[in-house]
Formats: sequence, structure tokens, C-alpha cells
Amino acid sequence: MVKGTTSMGKRSKGKTHIRCPRCGRHAYNVRKKYCAACGWGRSSKIRRYSWQNKKVNRVRVR
Repeated sequence: MVKGTTSMGKRSKGKTHIRCPRCGRHAYNVRKKYCAACGWGRSSKIRRYSWQNKKVNRVRVR
């Protein structure tokens, strides 16, 4: 039973994130079914914080 360095190479076999339908970024998690960038699939509001410059579909949101 190996759980060290050799098994770490088997971790990245599938796709974790695909392109998001709402924001267009490559951040939609296939398993969790929500976008890590805009929050699509988790909430109807765009995931936004005051300290960040957010672009949704390449348009800056203030």
C-alpha cells in the first residue's frame, strides 16, 4: 500500500473545472456543480468582494 510520492501522480486524471456558462472563466467545478469565480450554481448573485476587481464575460463589474 503506497500513499506517498508515487500515488500523487495519479491525482490529476480527470477535469476538476470546466468553462462557466455565466462568467466564461475556467472555474466551474464539475463535481460540486458551482463556479469558483462567480458563484453560479450556488447563488443567483455574483460572488463579489470589495477587495477584488471582477470581470464577468470579460466586462468589469463594479
